[in-house]
Amino acid sequence: METKGNTPEKTRYSAEELQEFKTLILEKIAKAEKDLEMLQQAVAGSENDVSDTAPTFKTLEEGSNVLLKEENQKLAARQQKFIRDLRAALIRIENGTYGICQATGKLIPKERLMIVPHATMTVEAKEASKKRR
Repeated sequence: METKGNTPEKTRYSAEELQEFKTLILEKIAKAEKDLEMLQQAVAGSENDVSDTAPTFKTLEEGSNVLLKEENQKLAARQQKFIRDLRAALIRIENGTYGICQATGKLIPKERLMIVPHATMTVEAKEASKKRR
């Protein structure tokens, strides 16, 4: 947030803003956990019976099932990471470090946090860290 005159630059979000972020994060966690449960059920239930299928198609179907199961496992792993990142954001809210860029110490814009509530860096800092890799 840019400031003019002698008004100090905002360095922390208010309690009301933090509560708004917390509500958003809790909603995202609930949805992500439902999605993860569906993916895990898909992985567990992908052992479809192909015994009534012609031998040629049976081989193709089994190969397709393996690929689908692997893809669902990858999606489930990504979903688990997303949930971990969201829970870490809740911890940052509790300890007073939420919304502060880990690289610059500046406040991450509210617009960014509303879209990516688990963000730990400003867009500029994230892009700069990618360039250094």
